[in-house]
Amino acid sequence: MPIKKAAQKALRQSLKNKKRNLSQKKRLKEVIKKIKDLVTKNRTSEAKSLFPEASKVIDKAAKVGLIKKNNASRKKSRLAKLIKV
Repeated sequence: MPIKKAAQKALRQSLKNKKRNLSQKKRLKEVIKKIKDLVTKNRTSEAKSLFPEASKVIDKAAKVGLIKKNNASRKKSRLAKLIKV
């Protein structure tokens, strides 16, 4: 355990950030997986309606630095290509 006050605070912050990042990353993976499942089940209309939400989640992940900007762009492009928006 950290001894100095600054180190204790840094530990608290890192744990809080880790929790937030993991939940956001889980949400990102869930929405992408949901769209891919809908496309494999030939329900593209539902996938198209879910695409704006997925795009929003991907953009937020890139904005906070969870994934890089080009990675976010690539994910959105591949999803759009998959459902042919």
